[in-house]
Amino acid sequence: MSELSNIAKGMTVVGADGANIGVVAAVVDKRIQLEANDVGDHAGKSRFIPSGLVAEVEGDIVRLSATGANAVLFDENEDGSMAD
Repeated sequence: MSELSNIAKGMTVVGADGANIGVVAAVVDKRIQLEANDVGDHAGKSRFIPSGLVAEVEGDIVRLSATGANAVLFDENEDGSMAD
């Protein structure tokens, strides 16, 4: 949890396998808010990743403990509900 204080806007979030998950927009309520993108099912919507998935912060990279494919299964909406 102490890793959250090292996470800042603009940092790249990657899965344990190096897959690009997104870019940090903010840390909100112990969750990482990713910048909204204009592609796919989440176009124009903010996505949130639970902070419990953070394995380490290294430079400007936030590395998750889950692979990219698994990390997106934990996507949350702003209200905390699971994203579609």
